[in-house]
Amino acid sequence: MKRILVQCSGGQTQVAVTEDGRLVEYYQESRDRSQLAGNIYIGRVVRVLQGMQAAFVDIGLDKNVFLYIDDLLPAHLEKQPKEKPPIHDLVKVGQQLMVQVVKEPVGSKGARVTTHYSIPGRFGVYMPYAGYVAVSRKIDGTAERERLKRAAERNLKPEEGFIVRTAASGAAEEAIVADLNELRSRWRQLEEEARRSGEVPRKVYSDLDLLPRLIRDLFRDDVDELLVDKPDAHAEICSYVRSGSSGLAARVRLSQEPSLFDAHQIMQQLEQGMKRKIWLDNGAYLIIDRTEALTVIDVNTGKYTGSVGLDSTAFDTNMAAAREIARLLRLRDIGGLIIIDFIDMEAERYRQQVLEELTRETRKDRTKTFVVGWTKLGLVEMTRKKVRDSQEAAAAKLCPVCGGSGWIFGDRE
Repeated sequence: MKRILVQCSGGQTQVAVTEDGRLVEYYQESRDRSQLAGNIYIGRVVRVLQGMQAAFVDIGLDKNVFLYIDDLLPAHLEKQPKEKPPIHDLVKVGQQLMVQVVKEPVGSKGARVTTHYSIPGRFGVYMPYAGYVAVSRKIDGTAERERLKRAAERNLKPEEGFIVRTAASGAAEEAIVADLNELRSRWRQLEEEARRSGEVPRKVYSDLDLLPRLIRDLFRDDVDELLVDKPDAHAEICSYVRSGSSGLAARVRLSQEPSLFDAHQIMQQLEQGMKRKIWLDNGAYLIIDRTEALTVIDVNTGKYTGSVGLDSTAFDTNMAAAREIARLLRLRDIGGLIIIDFIDMEAERYRQQVLEELTRETRKDRTKTFVVGWTKLGLVEMTRKKVRDSQEAAAAKLCPVCGGSGWIFGDRE
């Protein structure tokens, strides 16, 4: 059973997603600190770095944002030049430029921006200048994919682009067209705002706040129930859902629990899921270590000894670990390069089954994830798109004594 739980208190909105009672995703947003990704700004180019083929743009944040040359060239690959021109042919210092944030500031790095603008809706993502149509890979069936692609193509202008989202599977063409028209109208309003004279830098478009954004992105037919703890938030969600998919409105319920998250042990599960050492149900455990460049996950048999043989014990542990790793990547929102050191297995069929299990479980992830495969050293390499700081970085701070190493040298206590 899949649930979405929404708890609102103290100017903060918290959203948890559970599958059969287990926490798989967690989000929080305060009124005074909303996400930047998706926002569009009129900025000013402050530096052009020919050696890096990149530029820095002032959009009014604490740190200037990073614009790579690929985000200046046309979004459609067939329209790009065979050889990239020098970036100073495309932008100049002092030039005004409209950019969209695609990656939040992470650590010491500023946000990353693009000129490949996109406006997400319930059934698709509208791209005013992309010139192509794509369909989510999570939509199964060749016939359904072709139907959705043709529906979008029939209603787009030549320069426009559209990505059909997973939620569009089974939707009528009229619903997809209505979503497209609403997004197109939003883009035109944005353009009018951008054309108005005003101070630079300035924001000209914001994505939805956390609650409507997650309802748009998360609340689909595979969700059995949405529980919310406040009447005003309940009314807001029902209103938003009815405007997009009235059939889901019956699944929205106002919780009568004194504390919704306590009743479902959300914070306890979140705390357990953020630890460095994660125990599996069979007595095995994972060790998760983060570096600036990548995340390393080590699988250990721990207390699990099995009952058949060494290879079978390793296989059972690795299968359980693959499922838990996929869950923890979503829960902790770990992005970038990920290396997994599974327990060594001699049988090639076991290795293939573990890889298939990891791939299958990561398909549940809304964030783009790619399992590369086994390396020559017997490690599994995978990547997960990094949009913002992980939940660990957002929820915790480095220890001022050990600096996050877990080691204290000398006589310090």
